[in-house]
Amino acid sequence: MKLRVIRRLIQIERALVRHGLADFVRETHLYRPLRFLFAASPWTWFQRDSEGSRGARLRLALEELGPVFVKFGQAISTRRDLLPPDIADELVKLQDAVPPFPGEQARRIVADSLGKPIHELFAEFDNEPLAAASIAQVHAARLHDGSDVIVKVLRPGMREVITRDIEVLKTLAGLADRWSTEGRRLRPVEVVEEYEKTILDELDLMREAANATQLKRNFAGNPMLHVPAVNFDLCRADVMVMERIRGVPMGDIARLRELGTDFRKLSENGVAIFFTQVFRHNFFHADMHPGNIFVLADDPANPRYAAVDFGIMGTLDPRDRAYLAENFLAVFNRDYRRVAVLHVESGWVPHDVRVDEMESAIRTICEPIFEKPLKDISFGVVLLRLFESLRRFDGRIQPQLILLQKTLFNIEGLGRQLYPDLDIWKTAAPILEAWARETRHPVAVAKRLWQRMPEVLEVVEHLPTALRYAAQAASQPNASPDARASAAAAAHRETPGGTGRGGQRSRDGRIAASILLLAGVIAWDSVRLPDAIGPVLCVAGLCGLLVSFLRRS
Repeated sequence: MKLRVIRRLIQIERALVRHGLADFVRETHLYRPLRFLFAASPWTWFQRDSEGSRGARLRLALEELGPVFVKFGQAISTRRDLLPPDIADELVKLQDAVPPFPGEQARRIVADSLGKPIHELFAEFDNEPLAAASIAQVHAARLHDGSDVIVKVLRPGMREVITRDIEVLKTLAGLADRWSTEGRRLRPVEVVEEYEKTILDELDLMREAANATQLKRNFAGNPMLHVPAVNFDLCRADVMVMERIRGVPMGDIARLRELGTDFRKLSENGVAIFFTQVFRHNFFHADMHPGNIFVLADDPANPRYAAVDFGIMGTLDPRDRAYLAENFLAVFNRDYRRVAVLHVESGWVPHDVRVDEMESAIRTICEPIFEKPLKDISFGVVLLRLFESLRRFDGRIQPQLILLQKTLFNIEGLGRQLYPDLDIWKTAAPILEAWARETRHPVAVAKRLWQRMPEVLEVVEHLPTALRYAAQAASQPNASPDARASAAAAAHRETPGGTGRGGQRSRDGRIAASILLLAGVIAWDSVRLPDAIGPVLCVAGLCGLLVSFLRRS
């Protein structure tokens, strides 16, 4: 264990003890290698009673320990069903009450990054920050054209601090992986590595500006979500300037109620926005705690969301996204065997598990949640019970789904605050079913096939020759490596569709036949064309492909 890691672990222990949280240290078994050092620490002998509630003391300790720990507090602050009320009330303050750094220092950073004095860049620049977060803080400003903007400024020295604390987390994850069977099942090392990528991405404000622009483009014309416009001319890696949002903070329920906001519509729109981002756009806001969400309630009957802080955005591998959608739909339809089979097919559990036993375990967990409003369901408890039940099947948390899991937790927390009677399943199911139908639609399949047509043609071109030489290799198992290399080179030279004029004509013929096939698939689905046109074009395209390949064989 590196010396600087040991020093940081001692700092963590001292911060917890200093704020009257020594029990946290004693109950943390990962400190076992240093337990004698901690027992001999003078600050544990002379610990005094600390003022304030335990929630306030925990919040102060997290703020003292830095951004990695602040963001951990942010992640769990919406989980009121899992946290005692006094702790949840204090952790919420981490979202917008982190101590700021001086405004004059922020002005210097902005001027240095943009290469001009502040007065040339802005007509007004407020030294007092609007909000201070763990990674950056935000100042109000006004451009010379009169536009109101916010200026986000990265905290100085953040990269060094985060790199050190990530190293500490990796050390703790390694200890958990080594000592604990439960720890290995949860893949702590992979989880920390995934978190490292996420938090390091937050340090590049140009990346965040690009994320905001992409999200704004995705929701163009959709009134449910407003994304502020970015001024790229005034953006750098440590400075970002964007449109100022004037809305009601998501957590100010009293103000929203005073305005007569339709909470049911607002909560249902939140679910729709989330599932649209994940399954239609495959690009979702993964830091949706109340401090990053505002409500535009100028029309209380049709409230809109406004999002800020686009440092953490998530995407899913197409395979994982498809499996996830099918899992959701299977749960909605109470097809628990399908859920179990999907877990096996996706690799989320080993392939040798008994599907019938997993089906029974999933049914036991999921069945009680239906026909109940959200206020009577704790998705956190359901998830914990699911992990508990899947332990015997060696089910493991997938690191690539960590951001999605976190976002789902936040969605539940926001739903509880807005409209406790929201049935998230009934709200989400139609969106997923529509997405599944569109994904499987012949036109959508044809478009994906057309996009990959060059790859398909290349594979088909190489297949006969590759099969022939594979058969030759199998019939001569004792052939030398040089002979096999010569055969492979010969196969490459004999690849159909060469660079000559005849090869170019053959390739053009295959492309024309592919276009006919694609046109046939689209025409087959069209209601405006005669029924016979689609099949005729498809047959013509298939015949053209067949003739083209026969000529080259």
